[in-house]
Amino acid sequence: MHASRTRRGSDVLVVGGGIIGLVTAWRAARQGLRTALADPSPGGGAAQVAAGMLAPVTELHYGEEALLDLGLASAARYPQFAEELAEASGGLDIGYRACGTLAVALDADDRLHLRELHALQRRCGLDSEWLTGRECRRLEPMLAPGVRGGLRVDGDHQVDPRRLAAALLAACERAGVEIHRAPAQRLLVTADRASGAVLDEGTELHADQVVLAGGSLSGRLAGVPPQAVAPVRPVKGQVLRLSVPAAYAPFLSRTVRAVVRGSHVYLVPRENGELVIGATSEELGWDTTVTAGGVYELLRDAHELVPGITELPLTETRAGLRPGSPDNAPLLGPTELPGLHLATGHYRNGVLLTPLTGEVMAELLATGELPQIARPFTPRRFSAARQESYA
Repeated sequence: MHASRTRRGSDVLVVGGGIIGLVTAWRAARQGLRTALADPSPGGGAAQVAAGMLAPVTELHYGEEALLDLGLASAARYPQFAEELAEASGGLDIGYRACGTLAVALDADDRLHLRELHALQRRCGLDSEWLTGRECRRLEPMLAPGVRGGLRVDGDHQVDPRRLAAALLAACERAGVEIHRAPAQRLLVTADRASGAVLDEGTELHADQVVLAGGSLSGRLAGVPPQAVAPVRPVKGQVLRLSVPAAYAPFLSRTVRAVVRGSHVYLVPRENGELVIGATSEELGWDTTVTAGGVYELLRDAHELVPGITELPLTETRAGLRPGSPDNAPLLGPTELPGLHLATGHYRNGVLLTPLTGEVMAELLATGELPQIARPFTPRRFSAARQESYA
C-alpha cells in the first residue's frame, strides 16, 4: 500500500531532512502542495552541531556584504517564525532568545580588527556600539581582565538548533508531509526534467518538482546532470558543550565572541544552563573526527576569553560538516535541469537563514517565480561563470 501511494507521486519531493529541507517541506505543504521528504534521519545534519547564533551584524565579513540583506531579512522574521512554528509543531519551543551579542578584543591587533568591523557595520547602516574593556566587563563580569574593547550588538540573537530541528520535523508531520526515512540514491529524470528520486531500497518517489537540500551531501546524488550538480563542499566544525552548575549562574548573559590568535571562538549560553563553545573551520573533506587538537584549541581560546570555563563540566564534543559553496553564499532556486531546485550551500548561516529559505522556496515551488531577495543567490550564477570561462 505504501509503494502504490508513492507511485502516485507528489507535487514536491525534498531530498534532505536537515533544517533547510524540513523548513522547505513544511512551507511547501502549507502552500497546499502534496509534499514528500526523503532522509534516513530527518532532523539530523549540521543543525545537531551548530551553535544557533542569529548574527548577521557580528558575522559580517568583508566581501560578503551581498549576504547582509538576506541575513537581516531572515533575522527579522525569527520572532514571528518562532511563534508560528510553536503552534504548528504542537507547542514545541525552539529556544529563541533576544539576548544580544558581545564581540570583544583581547589585544591591540584584535582591537584594530574590531574597530574596522565597526566602521564597516556603520557604513552598512547597522546598529552596533563600541565599548571600552571596562564597559565590556561590566556587561559580562566573567570576561578576562585583559579585554581591550568590544562591540555590543543587541540585535544579534540566538536559537537552539536541535530544538528548531525537532519542531520543524513535528510541524512537517502535522502538515501531512510524507516522510521517507531512507537515503535517496539517484535522481529520476524523465524527458530532460527532474521527476523524482530512487531510494536506497529501490522505491521510486515521483514528483513534479524536486528540491535538493542535502547540506554538504547535495553534490553527491547520482543521476544529476553535470550542469546541475550542486557545487558544495564540506567544511568541518568542532564544537564543545559544557554545563553551567546553578552555583555559577548566571555565567554569561549573552553570546560572547572574539578572535584569538587569528582563530574565531564563540560562547553561546543557553537558558537551560548549557554553554556551547565553537567552532573550528577546517577544510578536511568528509572527516568528522573530534580531535584532541581541536578540543584543546577551543578550550584554550575560550579560557583566554572567559577564564572561569575551566571549572565547568565538559558534557559533549562533536564535529559536523557545513555546506560551503564557492562564494560561501547559499544556493537557492532553479538549476539548469528543469524541475530540479537547490536549497543548500548555507555554510555558517543555515540556522540564521532558515525562515527566509522556507519562505523563498515555498513561493518558488507554488508560483514558479524566485522572490527578488533570493535572485542574487540562484545556482545559475555559477553556470554563467562556467560559460564565461569557456568563452
